[in-house]
Amino acid sequence: MSEAVDGPRLGVDVGSVRVGVALSDPGGVLASPLVTLRRDLVGGQDLLDLVELVRQHDVVEVIVGLPRSLSGGLGPAARAVTAYADQLASRVAPVPVRLADERFTTVVAARTLTQRGVRGKRQRQVVDQAAAVIILQGWLDQRQRNEDRRGTTGAATSPTAAGEDP
Repeated sequence: MSEAVDGPRLGVDVGSVRVGVALSDPGGVLASPLVTLRRDLVGGQDLLDLVELVRQHDVVEVIVGLPRSLSGGLGPAARAVTAYADQLASRVAPVPVRLADERFTTVVAARTLTQRGVRGKRQRQVVDQAAAVIILQGWLDQRQRNEDRRGTTGAATSPTAAGEDP
């Protein structure tokens, strides 16, 4: 088990058309929208752009949303995201890439944006970033709860391996 390292984390929401990206503060407390990338299934430019963002922001960990099915299983979309995360991990090593459950994040993000008056084309431009914020913020909050528990119970807790939430 490794100790948690201070530094910014990148949250990634991988879609078939766009990739939403969020960034945390160095203390790992607050996630903010960063950018939306266009998926490039042929040339992989989106992966190259993510590698550059990891380097540019001195990211210590990347959290990729895993779209599990309602039952918690891994369908075709989850398998595609896992393959994407593996490709990213090989390019940003030794920075760890972890998977976090992201069921309903895009739905919640779209609903929140609609409630705030963001609709149509503008919503499509930012919904993936908003989903990435939800993924990353949820992961950061769970990590903080784990650290709080460790501090009060003395149990060793660290961020988990790929495929699991913190």
